Amino acid sequence: MITAQLFTNARLVLADEVLNGSLLAQDGHIAEVQPGQSQATDAIDLEGDYLLPGLVEMHTDNFERHLMPRPKVYWAELPALMAHDAEVAAAGITTVFDALGVGEADTESLRASAWGGVLQTLDACHAQGLLRADHHLHVRCELPAPNTIELFAPFLGHPRLSLISLMDHTPGQRQWEDIEQARTYYTGKKGWSQQKFEQQVAQANELQARYAEPHRAYFVDYCRSNGIALASHDDTTVAHVEQAHAEGASMSEFPTTVAAAREARARGLRTVMGGPNVVRGGSHSGNVAAAELAKLGLLDILSSDYVPGSMLSGAMRLVRDGLMTLPQAVATVSRTPALVTGLSDRGAIAAGLRADLIQVRMATLPGGQEHPVVRAVWREGRRVL
Repeated sequence: MITAQLFTNARLVLADEVLNGSLLAQDGHIAEVQPGQSQATDAIDLEGDYLLPGLVEMHTDNFERHLMPRPKVYWAELPALMAHDAEVAAAGITTVFDALGVGEADTESLRASAWGGVLQTLDACHAQGLLRADHHLHVRCELPAPNTIELFAPFLGHPRLSLISLMDHTPGQRQWEDIEQARTYYTGKKGWSQQKFEQQVAQANELQARYAEPHRAYFVDYCRSNGIALASHDDTTVAHVEQAHAEGASMSEFPTTVAAAREARARGLRTVMGGPNVVRGGSHSGNVAAAELAKLGLLDILSSDYVPGSMLSGAMRLVRDGLMTLPQAVATVSRTPALVTGLSDRGAIAAGLRADLIQVRMATLPGGQEHPVVRAVWREGRRVL
């Protein structure tokens, strides 16, 4: 096992500056950061590339995408996990919260399936040292679904469960305030027929009225009793944020309006937006743009959502567009998500923290535009990519 590594000729992205210098990692942690280039013969020359803290991803649907790559097509747990793990590592993500949804009235949906086999596979791969990234669990609970609590059972007491988010995808409110946007999503990505979409919409309000509040109370109590971080999802109104704050939420994921994001900031909740929203220049659901929140100083965390590579691309886009400095943008994908999920031992380049590091080069594309490329990844000082 390598106990010490020296990196040099790097542009180190620190909390408040970019330093041309060197970094010593020892026993899996950052031991020292120094300005200037080392002359040590065993130093790893990063050729002037950026050295960033490993990215901390607290909301990605990517594992689900590998488990069901097409509507109604189930993939085996082990190859799905290994493909997901390799993909997030290649995107520079060294800590990942695998977002797994529980609860779905549609019996053909992945989120209506039992998760026991997936958790057993994750535990086995971790025990055998097969994973490149450090995997945690983020359970996304669909409150109006009849089977949400039943499907949550395999997660009870699981040591990797660190985050729960409360969701309500009832058409006509929150993310799907525009029902036509919901129609496009469900008939496109989910493969629903128009008839099935209309049937699901017809019963959605009834399910919401019956299940949403008791399920909300159950999961809020579980988080409080077990020290699990809680997130709200798709807050649209001030009242949504007020309720989340009263329930103990520490973050507001993907608020759909400026008003909700302002209230989240006022209440001390961290605002999470999707990297694809930044890269694409707007929300695929027709909601508020992440860049607009960044301009207003209301963006705290970027998540890859459904494209792992969008975390780093989104952060660099914020810098390119003059919305954040490089250290500020890097913090949205590293230190801030680490702290809000209770992982104070990582997410920044500073002595004493984990040596989770990524080497990034800005490649110039035809036309002169630059794009970040991850060239190497280290987790706790061990190279994993």
